[in-house]
Amino acid sequence: MTGPDGSATPAAQAAAVTGAMEHVADLVAAGAQVAVTHGNGPQVGNLLIKNQLAATVVPPVPLDWCGAQTQATIGILIMNALERALAARGAARPVSAVVTRTLVDAADRGFTDPVKPVGRYFPVDEARRFMAIGQSWKSFGERGWRRVVASPDPLEILDADAAAVLMAAGHVVVAAGGGGVPVVRQGGELRGVEAVIDKDLASALLARRLGAGTLVIATNVEHVMVGFGTPAERPLHRTTSAELRTLAAAGHFAGGSMGPKVEALLRFVAAGGKRAAISSLGRITDAVEGKAGTIIEE
Repeated sequence: MTGPDGSATPAAQAAAVTGAMEHVADLVAAGAQVAVTHGNGPQVGNLLIKNQLAATVVPPVPLDWCGAQTQATIGILIMNALERALAARGAARPVSAVVTRTLVDAADRGFTDPVKPVGRYFPVDEARRFMAIGQSWKSFGERGWRRVVASPDPLEILDADAAAVLMAAGHVVVAAGGGGVPVVRQGGELRGVEAVIDKDLASALLARRLGAGTLVIATNVEHVMVGFGTPAERPLHRTTSAELRTLAAAGHFAGGSMGPKVEALLRFVAAGGKRAAISSLGRITDAVEGKAGTIIEE
């Protein structure tokens, strides 16, 4: 949700969301009951930079707070843009956003070995200031130091029931944005933790909880590529869980890009989903119908 040049100005973000919701509106107008999830990487990154630059003036807020703030901000942008697009198609209906918590395991190994980079690069002296208040930072050589956080496996979308009630009432629902706000259960209570949850894995979990028949992960390419970047590169069209797992085990899908998307499809289908697809944003209606993208249908 940034401009074509990577710009994250409010105008660029709003324009990107508006463009995306045109395609979602087509899907809703075609008769699909839709729950929307979204990423929040650039937005959380911006908040972290503000935290870091203003740390001597305003106390930095924890990462779970940043997740909650961006869920609400992006949710409002999506609500406004999607309602406009639906009205223009004569398919007006309410759109609601649910600020969503995602349960993770406090014993997840990611908390003892954080590896997910967030925010921008800083010189070592700046990094040490934040390490002094308990943050984990890692050197990336000449580029500088960058904060690293846990990326625990999502276990449960805690506010899925609220999304289900709204969908039953005819709403298009925005939920689990950015993977959800990470929380752990301790002593019978929930508390937020410093972590980033993979949005694709959380989307698969939400889809299963809502009883969705189809999961579509929209990205900037129409297919998953096998042998990406090699002379043997080829698009993967209709496939099976077994074939996709074999290709993943062989290292065809990078952990920082297509890997989590492929794993999300596999988890959704394994839990009883009828169809799962990865496709371009512009072809999500075709993907839902099994006519575009990389598709598992079992």
